[in-house]
Amino acid sequence: MWKKWLGRNKNSSEGKISNYDLIDKNRLPKHIAVIMDGNGRWAQKRGLPRTFGHRAGAETLREIVKASSEIGLQVLTAYAFSTENWKRPAEEVNILMTLLSEYLDNEIEELHENNVQIRFIGKVEELTFNLQKKIEKAQTHTADNNGLTLNLAVNYGGRAEITRAVKKIAQKVHNGELAFDEIKESTIQAYLYTADLPDPDLLIRPSGDCRISNYLLWQLAYSEFWFTNTNWPDFKPEHLIQAIIDYQQRDRRFGGLTKNK
Repeated sequence: MWKKWLGRNKNSSEGKISNYDLIDKNRLPKHIAVIMDGNGRWAQKRGLPRTFGHRAGAETLREIVKASSEIGLQVLTAYAFSTENWKRPAEEVNILMTLLSEYLDNEIEELHENNVQIRFIGKVEELTFNLQKKIEKAQTHTADNNGLTLNLAVNYGGRAEITRAVKKIAQKVHNGELAFDEIKESTIQAYLYTADLPDPDLLIRPSGDCRISNYLLWQLAYSEFWFTNTNWPDFKPEHLIQAIIDYQQRDRRFGGLTKNK
């Protein structure tokens, strides 16, 4: 099992995670979505190839998954590779796919031992056969785990996801299995990759950009956003903790009014 990293350090003299005790465990977000941005910029600032940044970012993901599990989050969704990322240089795409393959080889057993269920959302059927088999094996191996659910968004696009859902619903109508008037928001929700999961309460985006980049367009309708200039490879559990604390101080009205106002 993973060591209690947060508990071991939260009262350290360095004070790196001194805010740990400020988290209200009764008001944790159920689902946090993360855009893992800034890997290339992190590397370039150090005079390194962008591929070094992606490797550092993979290690950051490992630490954030561990911290998320320990804090008690239900779901963590991480944007690993978008449908638009195919436009990047072939060398960079290849290293990203290699890192994903290595992650599946090296991390799955540890995730399983720590009761993490891993899922993949996106057009995984367009990946190489070898990657598809590794993804299938990882999902099957961890399917019965009931701790943290880790969603990796790979070859994912929010518009593509909604288009996929609409096509499936249209096919149902065409086949006479669903009446036009029966289509509701819940119908669309049922055909999303995240159909059985709560929508993200909190979106975290590092690296200074303030946009959602075609990520979980339907699911983020009422999410709280938290931005930081820190690049993803430098993103630490203490940043995750601060994001949760800030989230817990916000007034979520979902279009209504605060009580007693």
